[in-house]
Amino acid sequence: MKVIRYPEREEWGALLARPTMDTTALCATVRAVLARVRAEGDAAVKDYERQFDGVELGSLAVTQEEMDEAEELVAPELKEALRTAHANIEKFHASQRHVTRPVEVQPGVTCWQKSVPIEKVGLYIPGGTAPLFSTVLMLATPARIAGCREIVLCTPPDRRGKVHPAILCAARLAGVDRIFKAGGVQAIGAMAYGTESIPRVYKIFGPGNQYVMAAKQEVSLHDVAIDMPAGPSEVEVLADASANPVFVAADLLSQAEHGADSQVLLVTTDERLIPRVQAEVERQLARLPRRDIAARALENSRLVLVSGRQEALEITNRYAPEHLIIETEDCREWAEGVVNAGSVFLGNYTPESAGDYASGTNHTLPTNGWATAYSGVNLDSYCRKITFQELTPEGLGYIGRAVELMAAGEQLDAHRNAMTVRLDSITNR
Repeated sequence: MKVIRYPEREEWGALLARPTMDTTALCATVRAVLARVRAEGDAAVKDYERQFDGVELGSLAVTQEEMDEAEELVAPELKEALRTAHANIEKFHASQRHVTRPVEVQPGVTCWQKSVPIEKVGLYIPGGTAPLFSTVLMLATPARIAGCREIVLCTPPDRRGKVHPAILCAARLAGVDRIFKAGGVQAIGAMAYGTESIPRVYKIFGPGNQYVMAAKQEVSLHDVAIDMPAGPSEVEVLADASANPVFVAADLLSQAEHGADSQVLLVTTDERLIPRVQAEVERQLARLPRRDIAARALENSRLVLVSGRQEALEITNRYAPEHLIIETEDCREWAEGVVNAGSVFLGNYTPESAGDYASGTNHTLPTNGWATAYSGVNLDSYCRKITFQELTPEGLGYIGRAVELMAAGEQLDAHRNAMTVRLDSITNR
């Protein structure tokens, strides 16, 4: 990890840059796969499963028998952990329900808003080296609370044509309706366009590799909504002299092991912390099964020494991290200054992995600086807000003339007339 001491403000842009790659060839491949899935449906999905996942599939749908089999294969302790996490996620997301009441903005002019669930949502769950069954809980639980009518899940099978049993257990627990064996770009295309087996959805959620992210952004241009743009995962730790270097190193590594393109950042006001964290990173890294992945991620990472709290917070808000861990003596006061972050973890005893799994908050978060404009997945992600208004003859009298004048000013005579004919019907103008 590169150490930067007291960077000048004009150096911040380069200092906080994320790892980049040329996606030109990638996008061409993605468009070709999507076009074929759109044209050929199930046949294309199965062919790509053969090519990319090395599996011959007779059917894309996960059967009830496979769901029951998964229940037997998952250890009781893990099932209990899933239930604990689900209960917390459910409780936190259920608390996000908001009831709006009609507002009479003028006598006889009443407006209100209704929250309506998105009817059909698609969830993408990566498989590969780290099957993310926790993400099933994070995405399906709020979808069920919101009242989505159909919750579809796609995830890649292994070479035996089986889905990881913990993914299936989590899906049953969280209330997924239908599960399909499809991964990568072909899964995104199937949910965006619909196939003979996989239904078309109205919004797609979930993480994935660069191909999956490119596919989500491509289909979002014309065909379906997506949760948010996203890139590789990342964490920033804000720390002062009170931070425990063992904890800080563990937090940095917990994110670095996600992938070689992940990024971790330490911003600290205490110079003595830096060598201690470096030593701890080396010690803990040597014991990690995924140490090669984590080591490559650390090449994209930084240890930054700054002069004080204000500068630390300015750099943080400029970076807009997906995960922000504040390991300082007065962490709540520091947190008041945070305006750009996906999810914030306060104090020495709140690791980012708590939010990844079981604290109750959602771990599907904006990356790559998108926390400046996007929220993480929450209950509203699965809802639309429809507004209503009702005017009485009295209400027409209060706002009618304003509507006529504004419509005329914009030279939209039909707009003006729609109000004028009503006003004329109730007045003697």
